[in-house]
Amino acid sequence: MKLTVFGATGGIGKEIVRQALTAGHEVTAVVRDPARLEVTGERLEVFRADVRDPEALRPAVAGRDAVLSGLGPRKRADAGITTELTRSVLRAMDAEGVRRLLVVSAGPVGPEPADSPLVDRAVLAVINRVLKDVYVDLTAMEAELAASATDWTSVRPPRLLDKPLTGTYRTVVGGFPRAGRTIARADVAHAMLAMADDRASVKQGVGVAY
Repeated sequence: MKLTVFGATGGIGKEIVRQALTAGHEVTAVVRDPARLEVTGERLEVFRADVRDPEALRPAVAGRDAVLSGLGPRKRADAGITTELTRSVLRAMDAEGVRRLLVVSAGPVGPEPADSPLVDRAVLAVINRVLKDVYVDLTAMEAELAASATDWTSVRPPRLLDKPLTGTYRTVVGGFPRAGRTIARADVAHAMLAMADDRASVKQGVGVAY
């Protein structure tokens, strides 16, 4: 497949690039600073652009089979940036007629499992208060997806870990795995690549966790 990856220098983005290249895909990595991209490969194109400019992004998405986004706030003060940047990606894709888009969101944005353990509910309530602005941003981003013409998928992980790829995790389309508390960034990337040509996940939020 021909893939474009946004947020390619972030924790999940770089894993998407690395794993996609290993799987034999052609990858265009959109970055602001190419020096920060640690991944290399013969099928890798590094595209330098300001993600806030939809016109500048059009060549990066033109003719691609799918676009994968690891865009998101690096700190709480960045809340709001995910919606802004994703809106630019959507406009560029619409202009080029590219439809498949997968993005990273967060578990608390989606529905909580009805049988979620009481301790998980308590922890989630605290997290929601602490990271309220971030989740408001991600909720707004998902609203932009829902209003778009793209075949989108919002991947919703819980707390992210910097651990090696396992390839073993649970996914729930339209929900979230019961008692799912953590997942490695590498496994989130793996899940996104696996869903790139999965029609069952189109226009759905998908919870992913160990």
